[in-house]
Amino acid sequence: MQTLSENARLAFIGCGVMAESVIAGLLRQKIVEPSQIVASHPREDRRRELGKRHGVETVESNVEAVRSLPEKDSVILLCVKPQRLNNVLSDLAGVIQPEQLVISIVAGARIEKLSEKLKSDLVVRAMPNTPSQIGKGITAWTCSDSVGDKHREQVCTLLAALGTELYVENENMIDMATSLSATGPTYVFMVMEAMTDAGVHLGFSREIAKELVQQTMLGSVLFAMESHKHPAELRNMVTSPGGTSAEAIYQMEKGTLRTVLSKAIHAAYKRAVDLGQNREG
Repeated sequence: MQTLSENARLAFIGCGVMAESVIAGLLRQKIVEPSQIVASHPREDRRRELGKRHGVETVESNVEAVRSLPEKDSVILLCVKPQRLNNVLSDLAGVIQPEQLVISIVAGARIEKLSEKLKSDLVVRAMPNTPSQIGKGITAWTCSDSVGDKHREQVCTLLAALGTELYVENENMIDMATSLSATGPTYVFMVMEAMTDAGVHLGFSREIAKELVQQTMLGSVLFAMESHKHPAELRNMVTSPGGTSAEAIYQMEKGTLRTVLSKAIHAAYKRAVDLGQNREG
Protein backbone atom coordinates (compact mmCIF):
# COMPACT_ATOMS: atom_id res chain seq x y z
CA MET A 1 0.00 0.00 0.00
CA GLN A 2 1.43 3.36 -1.05
CA THR A 3 1.48 6.36 1.27
CA LEU A 4 1.21 10.07 0.62
CA SER A 5 4.24 12.25 1.25
CA GLU A 6 4.71 13.60 4.76
CA ASN A 7 4.07 17.07 3.33
CA ALA A 8 0.61 16.14 2.04
CA ARG A 9 -2.38 17.73 3.76
CA LEU A 10 -6.05 16.78 3.42
CA ALA A 11 -9.15 18.87 4.15
CA PHE A 12 -12.48 17.08 4.46
CA ILE A 13 -15.37 19.45 3.80
CA GLY A 14 -18.28 17.81 5.56
CA CYS A 15 -17.75 14.81 7.80
CA GLY A 16 -20.65 12.42 7.62
CA VAL A 17 -20.48 8.63 7.49
CA MET A 18 -18.66 8.34 4.16
CA ALA A 19 -16.11 11.04 4.96
CA GLU A 20 -15.33 9.37 8.26
CA SER A 21 -14.98 6.06 6.41
CA VAL A 22 -12.35 7.63 4.17
CA ILE A 23 -10.52 9.12 7.16
CA ALA A 24 -10.61 5.81 9.04
CA GLY A 25 -9.37 3.91 5.98
CA LEU A 26 -6.48 6.30 5.39
CA LEU A 27 -5.39 6.09 9.01
CA ARG A 28 -5.88 2.31 9.20
CA GLN A 29 -3.66 1.82 6.15
CA LYS A 30 -1.17 4.42 7.49
CA ILE A 31 -1.42 6.35 4.22
CA VAL A 32 -1.38 9.57 6.26
CA GLU A 33 -1.02 10.55 9.90
CA PRO A 34 -3.83 12.25 11.86
CA SER A 35 -1.79 15.46 11.87
CA GLN A 36 -2.13 15.62 8.08
CA ILE A 37 -5.93 15.84 8.19
CA VAL A 38 -8.33 18.68 8.97
CA ALA A 39 -12.10 18.25 8.82
CA SER A 40 -14.88 20.82 8.85
CA HIS A 41 -18.34 20.27 10.30
CA PRO A 42 -20.97 22.74 11.55
CA ARG A 43 -21.86 20.81 14.73
CA GLU A 44 -19.57 21.06 17.72
CA ASP A 45 -20.51 17.66 19.11
CA ARG A 46 -19.62 16.00 15.81
CA ARG A 47 -16.28 17.82 15.70
CA ARG A 48 -15.45 16.64 19.21
CA GLU A 49 -16.43 13.09 18.31
CA LEU A 50 -14.18 13.05 15.22
CA GLY A 51 -11.25 14.56 17.07
CA LYS A 52 -11.54 12.08 19.92
CA ARG A 53 -12.01 9.04 17.68
CA HIS A 54 -9.37 9.75 15.05
CA GLY A 55 -7.08 12.43 16.48
CA VAL A 56 -7.62 14.78 13.53
CA GLU A 57 -7.99 18.53 13.65
CA THR A 58 -11.57 19.78 13.27
CA VAL A 59 -12.93 23.25 12.53
CA GLU A 60 -16.36 24.75 12.01
CA SER A 61 -15.54 26.81 8.91
CA ASN A 62 -15.06 25.28 5.47
CA VAL A 63 -12.94 28.24 4.47
CA GLU A 64 -10.71 27.85 7.52
CA ALA A 65 -10.17 24.18 6.71
CA VAL A 66 -9.04 24.96 3.15
CA ARG A 67 -6.91 27.95 4.09
CA SER A 68 -5.02 25.86 6.62
CA LEU A 69 -3.56 23.82 3.76
CA PRO A 70 -0.38 24.60 1.84
CA GLU A 71 -0.79 25.13 -1.91
CA LYS A 72 1.27 22.10 -2.91
CA ASP A 73 0.50 18.46 -1.98
CA SER A 74 -2.96 19.42 -0.71
CA VAL A 75 -6.23 17.61 -1.37
CA ILE A 76 -9.70 18.99 -0.64
CA LEU A 77 -12.43 16.34 -0.37
CA LEU A 78 -16.02 17.52 -0.80
CA CYS A 79 -18.16 15.12 1.25
CA VAL A 80 -21.31 17.12 1.93
CA LYS A 81 -24.90 16.11 1.19
CA PRO A 82 -26.13 17.12 -2.29
CA GLN A 83 -28.56 19.70 -0.92
CA ARG A 84 -25.73 21.53 0.85
CA LEU A 85 -23.36 21.64 -2.09
CA ASN A 86 -24.32 25.04 -3.49
CA ASN A 87 -23.70 26.75 -0.14
CA VAL A 88 -20.32 25.03 0.18
CA LEU A 89 -19.31 26.05 -3.34
CA SER A 90 -20.24 29.64 -2.54
CA ASP A 91 -18.13 29.47 0.63
CA LEU A 92 -15.08 28.16 -1.20
CA ALA A 93 -15.31 30.22 -4.41
CA GLY A 94 -11.90 31.80 -4.98
CA VAL A 95 -10.39 30.18 -1.86
CA ILE A 96 -8.83 27.12 -3.50
CA GLN A 97 -5.30 27.53 -4.84
CA PRO A 98 -4.32 26.51 -8.41
CA GLU A 99 -2.27 23.44 -7.37
CA GLN A 100 -4.74 22.10 -4.81
CA LEU A 101 -6.61 18.97 -5.91
CA VAL A 102 -10.38 18.77 -5.36
CA ILE A 103 -12.08 15.37 -4.99
CA SER A 104 -15.88 15.32 -4.85
CA ILE A 105 -17.96 12.35 -3.68
CA VAL A 106 -21.20 14.33 -3.95
CA ALA A 107 -23.80 12.41 -5.98
CA GLY A 108 -24.70 14.13 -9.25
CA ALA A 109 -22.22 17.01 -8.90
CA ARG A 110 -20.63 17.43 -12.31
CA ILE A 111 -16.99 18.32 -12.83
CA GLU A 112 -17.76 21.31 -15.06
CA LYS A 113 -19.89 22.96 -12.39
CA LEU A 114 -17.44 22.22 -9.59
CA SER A 115 -14.59 23.63 -11.65
CA GLU A 116 -16.53 26.75 -12.58
CA LYS A 117 -17.79 27.55 -9.08
CA LEU A 118 -14.51 26.78 -7.33
CA LYS A 119 -12.36 28.35 -10.05
CA SER A 120 -10.23 25.21 -10.05
CA ASP A 121 -8.99 23.09 -12.96
CA LEU A 122 -7.96 20.12 -10.81
CA VAL A 123 -11.25 18.37 -10.10
CA VAL A 124 -11.91 14.66 -9.53
CA ARG A 125 -15.34 13.10 -9.24
CA ALA A 126 -15.55 9.83 -7.31
CA MET A 127 -18.35 7.55 -6.19
CA PRO A 128 -17.54 5.13 -3.33
CA ASN A 129 -20.03 2.71 -1.80
CA THR A 130 -21.02 1.57 1.69
CA PRO A 131 -18.55 -1.38 2.01
CA SER A 132 -15.82 1.27 1.80
CA GLN A 133 -16.41 1.68 5.54
CA ILE A 134 -14.57 -1.61 6.12
CA GLY A 135 -12.08 -1.27 3.27
CA LYS A 136 -14.05 -3.61 1.00
CA GLY A 137 -15.72 -1.08 -1.27
CA ILE A 138 -15.24 -0.08 -4.87
CA THR A 139 -14.91 3.52 -6.01
CA ALA A 140 -15.37 4.61 -9.60
CA TRP A 141 -13.67 7.91 -10.44
CA THR A 142 -12.82 10.23 -13.28
CA CYS A 143 -11.26 13.67 -13.54
CA SER A 144 -10.84 16.84 -15.56
CA ASP A 145 -8.24 16.85 -18.33
CA SER A 146 -5.98 19.11 -16.26
CA VAL A 147 -5.39 16.45 -13.61
CA GLY A 148 -1.94 15.08 -14.40
CA ASP A 149 -0.13 11.89 -13.49
CA LYS A 150 1.09 13.08 -10.08
CA HIS A 151 -2.38 14.01 -8.91
CA ARG A 152 -3.86 10.84 -10.39
CA GLU A 153 -1.41 8.80 -8.33
CA GLN A 154 -2.62 10.68 -5.25
CA VAL A 155 -6.21 9.83 -6.11
CA CYS A 156 -5.39 6.13 -6.58
CA THR A 157 -3.58 6.04 -3.24
CA LEU A 158 -6.43 7.74 -1.38
CA LEU A 159 -9.22 5.66 -2.90
CA ALA A 160 -7.34 2.37 -2.53
CA ALA A 161 -7.73 2.81 1.23
CA LEU A 162 -11.44 2.15 0.71
CA GLY A 163 -10.99 -1.05 -1.27
CA THR A 164 -10.78 -1.12 -5.07
CA GLU A 165 -10.46 2.05 -7.16
CA LEU A 166 -11.61 2.03 -10.76
CA TYR A 167 -10.89 4.84 -13.22
CA VAL A 168 -13.62 5.37 -15.84
CA GLU A 169 -13.23 7.29 -19.08
CA ASN A 170 -16.13 9.74 -18.90
CA GLU A 171 -18.34 11.40 -16.35
CA ASN A 172 -21.53 9.72 -17.46
CA MET A 173 -20.01 6.47 -16.16
CA ILE A 174 -19.94 7.99 -12.67
CA ASP A 175 -23.73 8.39 -12.80
CA MET A 176 -23.90 4.81 -14.06
CA ALA A 177 -21.68 3.62 -11.21
CA THR A 178 -23.87 5.55 -8.77
CA SER A 179 -26.82 3.39 -9.80
CA LEU A 180 -24.92 0.10 -10.00
CA SER A 181 -22.15 -0.03 -7.40
CA ALA A 182 -22.88 2.90 -5.06
CA THR A 183 -26.59 2.13 -4.76
CA GLY A 184 -25.93 -1.59 -5.28
CA PRO A 185 -25.55 -2.50 -1.59
CA THR A 186 -29.17 -1.38 -1.14
CA TYR A 187 -30.33 -4.06 -3.55
CA VAL A 188 -28.17 -6.69 -1.88
CA PHE A 189 -29.38 -5.75 1.60
CA MET A 190 -33.00 -5.96 0.48
CA VAL A 191 -32.43 -9.44 -0.97
CA MET A 192 -30.72 -10.45 2.29
CA GLU A 193 -33.65 -9.10 4.28
CA ALA A 194 -36.19 -10.96 2.12
CA MET A 195 -34.27 -14.24 2.33
CA THR A 196 -33.90 -13.90 6.10
CA ASP A 197 -37.62 -13.23 6.50
CA ALA A 198 -38.35 -16.28 4.34
CA GLY A 199 -36.11 -18.37 6.61
CA VAL A 200 -38.02 -17.16 9.66
CA HIS A 201 -41.28 -18.03 7.89
CA LEU A 202 -39.94 -21.55 7.34
CA GLY A 203 -39.25 -21.92 11.06
CA PHE A 204 -35.67 -20.81 11.72
CA SER A 205 -34.89 -18.28 14.44
CA ARG A 206 -33.98 -14.90 12.99
CA GLU A 207 -30.36 -15.25 14.12
CA ILE A 208 -29.91 -18.63 12.44
CA ALA A 209 -31.66 -17.44 9.26
CA LYS A 210 -29.45 -14.35 9.17
CA GLU A 211 -26.26 -16.39 9.56
CA LEU A 212 -27.31 -18.83 6.85
CA VAL A 213 -28.13 -16.00 4.43
CA GLN A 214 -25.04 -13.89 5.12
CA GLN A 215 -22.60 -16.76 4.78
CA THR A 216 -24.36 -17.99 1.64
CA MET A 217 -24.12 -14.52 0.05
CA LEU A 218 -20.47 -14.10 1.05
CA GLY A 219 -19.45 -17.57 -0.11
CA SER A 220 -21.29 -17.18 -3.41
CA VAL A 221 -19.57 -13.88 -4.20
CA LEU A 222 -16.11 -15.23 -3.31
CA PHE A 223 -16.74 -18.36 -5.38
CA ALA A 224 -17.86 -16.26 -8.35
CA MET A 225 -14.75 -14.08 -8.11
CA GLU A 226 -12.36 -17.01 -7.88
CA SER A 227 -14.02 -19.12 -10.58
CA HIS A 228 -14.13 -16.28 -13.16
CA LYS A 229 -17.25 -17.91 -14.61
CA HIS A 230 -20.29 -16.10 -15.99
CA PRO A 231 -23.12 -15.85 -13.41
CA ALA A 232 -25.40 -17.86 -15.73
CA GLU A 233 -22.85 -20.67 -15.82
CA LEU A 234 -22.57 -20.67 -12.05
CA ARG A 235 -26.35 -20.73 -11.71
CA ASN A 236 -26.59 -23.68 -14.09
CA MET A 237 -24.02 -25.56 -12.03
CA VAL A 238 -26.39 -25.67 -9.06
CA THR A 239 -29.67 -26.08 -10.96
CA SER A 240 -30.70 -29.69 -11.43
CA PRO A 241 -33.66 -30.49 -13.69
CA GLY A 242 -36.81 -30.67 -11.60
CA GLY A 243 -34.89 -29.79 -8.44
CA THR A 244 -35.30 -27.15 -5.75
CA SER A 245 -33.19 -24.52 -7.56
CA ALA A 246 -35.17 -24.99 -10.76
CA GLU A 247 -38.44 -24.46 -8.89
CA ALA A 248 -37.10 -21.38 -7.11
CA ILE A 249 -35.79 -19.86 -10.35
CA TYR A 250 -39.14 -20.49 -12.03
CA GLN A 251 -40.89 -18.48 -9.32
CA MET A 252 -38.35 -15.63 -9.52
CA GLU A 253 -38.67 -15.44 -13.30
CA LYS A 254 -42.44 -15.57 -12.99
CA GLY A 255 -42.22 -12.62 -10.59
CA THR A 256 -40.03 -10.69 -13.11
CA LEU A 257 -37.13 -10.35 -10.66
CA ARG A 258 -34.68 -9.51 -13.45
CA THR A 259 -36.97 -6.82 -14.85
CA VAL A 260 -37.56 -5.27 -11.44
CA LEU A 261 -33.81 -5.09 -10.74
CA SER A 262 -33.11 -3.62 -14.18
CA LYS A 263 -35.81 -0.98 -13.70
CA ALA A 264 -34.52 -0.14 -10.22
CA ILE A 265 -30.97 0.38 -11.47
CA HIS A 266 -32.14 2.50 -14.39
CA ALA A 267 -34.33 4.60 -12.07
CA ALA A 268 -31.34 5.18 -9.78
CA TYR A 269 -29.27 6.24 -12.79
CA LYS A 270 -31.91 8.73 -13.92
CA ARG A 271 -32.08 10.13 -10.40
CA ALA A 272 -28.31 10.61 -10.30
CA VAL A 273 -28.47 12.50 -13.61
CA ASP A 274 -31.40 14.59 -12.36
CA LEU A 275 -29.52 15.52 -9.19
CA GLY A 276 -26.76 17.02 -11.33
CA GLN A 277 -29.13 18.85 -13.69
CA ASN A 278 -31.22 20.28 -10.84
CA ARG A 279 -28.12 21.89 -9.35
CA GLU A 280 -26.88 23.45 -12.56
CA GLY A 281 -26.65 27.20 -12.70
